[in-house]
Amino acid sequence: MRTKVFKSGNSMALRIPRKFGAKEGEVTIERVGNRWLVEPHIPEEWPKDFFRKIRITDPDFNRPEQGDHRDFSG
Repeated sequence: MRTKVFKSGNSMALRIPRKFGAKEGEVTIERVGNRWLVEPHIPEEWPKDFFRKIRITDPDFNRPEQGDHRDFSG
C-alpha cells in the first residue's frame, strides 16, 4: 500500500491508513535493510506477581558490606 511521509515540525511523519486499525500512541521503528519496520510499542513489564513470588535463597546474592557509616552533617 502506498502512503505519505511528510514534515511535522522538525520531524518526518508517516501517515498510516485507517484500515490498518492503528491507535494513537507510541510505535517503534527500525531500519531493516532499505525498509522501515514500524510496530506498536509494547512497554516491557515485570510479570504481575514477580515481586510477590520472588524468593532469593542464594547466600551469594546478599548486599555487599557498605563499610563504616560517616556523619557528614556538620
